[in-house]
Amino acid sequence: MTPVLYRLGGLCARRRWIVIGVWVVIVIGLATLGRSAGSDTSDNLSLPGTDSQQATDLLSARFPQQANGTNPVVLTAPAGKKITDSAYAKPIDDATTAFRADPDVRDATSPLSSAGASLQSPKDPRIATIALNLSAAPSDLTIDDAQRIVDEADALRDAGLAVAFGGYVGQKVSKPETHSSEVVGLGMAVIVLLLTFGTVVAMGLPIATAILGLVSGLSIITLISHIADVPTVAPTLATMIGLGVGIDYALFLVTRHQEQRRAGMDTRESIARATATSGGAVVFAGTTVIVALLSLAVVGIPLVTTLGYTSAIVVLIAMSAAITLLPALLGVVGDRIDALALPHHKQGGDGHPHGWARWAEGVVRRPVMATVSAVVVLAALAIPALTLYLGQQDNGALPTSTDARRAYDGMTAGFGVGSNGPLLVAVDLSAKPAGGDQPAQDPRLQTLRKDLAGAAGVQSVTQPSVNGDGSAAVLT
Repeated sequence: MTPVLYRLGGLCARRRWIVIGVWVVIVIGLATLGRSAGSDTSDNLSLPGTDSQQATDLLSARFPQQANGTNPVVLTAPAGKKITDSAYAKPIDDATTAFRADPDVRDATSPLSSAGASLQSPKDPRIATIALNLSAAPSDLTIDDAQRIVDEADALRDAGLAVAFGGYVGQKVSKPETHSSEVVGLGMAVIVLLLTFGTVVAMGLPIATAILGLVSGLSIITLISHIADVPTVAPTLATMIGLGVGIDYALFLVTRHQEQRRAGMDTRESIARATATSGGAVVFAGTTVIVALLSLAVVGIPLVTTLGYTSAIVVLIAMSAAITLLPALLGVVGDRIDALALPHHKQGGDGHPHGWARWAEGVVRRPVMATVSAVVVLAALAIPALTLYLGQQDNGALPTSTDARRAYDGMTAGFGVGSNGPLLVAVDLSAKPAGGDQPAQDPRLQTLRKDLAGAAGVQSVTQPSVNGDGSAAVLT
């Protein structure tokens, strides 16, 4: 591997403009294709072999109208008003009619209708919901479709009602922006690299390489989303991993090249050797990460598998950029690797800043003390893991400015905490009970309802609803 990487690094340094040109064309091409195609990520979650997946499949086959659950539109009247006031009757009726006319809505139930009495809050007369039953599954509903449904509630807003969409409609229009966190991460990386290298030029190379690699990777993920189910969180996860490994891998090579140049080595020879030595570590580390990410397929959960291979794509591109694009950029920079040095930045005899050299010397002189101190610090940081609570994130973790969070809070205030987590229990009634009882009076359903109602944490259980041929039932 070392001879191959040595020749590759030398070739990229000599043919630097060609290498950079190829990378620029690839990045611009992928970014253009990705932007024109648009993202088509999905929130579809399937868990083959689990009870929840069996229940979903049963509902889809025999209760298609309930397979996707309901999406509550939470209405809150101003203080001192009631949702049943006559001033709100027409706006609610108009909005319900508009929802029913939407191509993605199967049915909409008004809280003022005879069938919607349970949609009025028993705790707060200001709060009620319109129940939307969508024909589009979470994986089929696009952000534009969800926004169209949200816009159909304008009559409610004009009447002075606060409107918030829950369910997967609300989730589609409530994706928190992550750009600010990415900017903060890049800013911190710039500061750390400046302190590490001491020069602006050396700092900029890992940042540039990581960003170009990340743009390519995210564009590929965007294109893949049109031919496969890609989770909505996949680009965010890929960004986190891509920035981290992209900067880290480039850091290896730049550090080695900088040290060799300060020791007097020829620039091109230094680039080739840095690619051969540190580049070998990059290939090994990158391959290890890729194998680990692809191994997530062993879990057998499609969503986790997709997260694994999409992140692996970004790591592969970051690794490729580090051993091809970076040597070409180093060739362009040439002898100016230490240009634009920080004021008062002093180097030790080995090329490292004096502070880092003194730190390393102190650790070497007192290895036992350093080891014990490190173990104590790590142990203290690890203590919270003993009480780590694992669970699914719900809409209560979203920012309060999002639609889904406002709907979550409204449901909690009006209907109690359990209203945000209704569970559909699907029952297969294919095996008929002895005695030929009618499905609705099937003693098994009543026994099940009683058992569920007595379970800890269950607030209420609805009467079983049986489908047309009596082959299945559902409880909430």
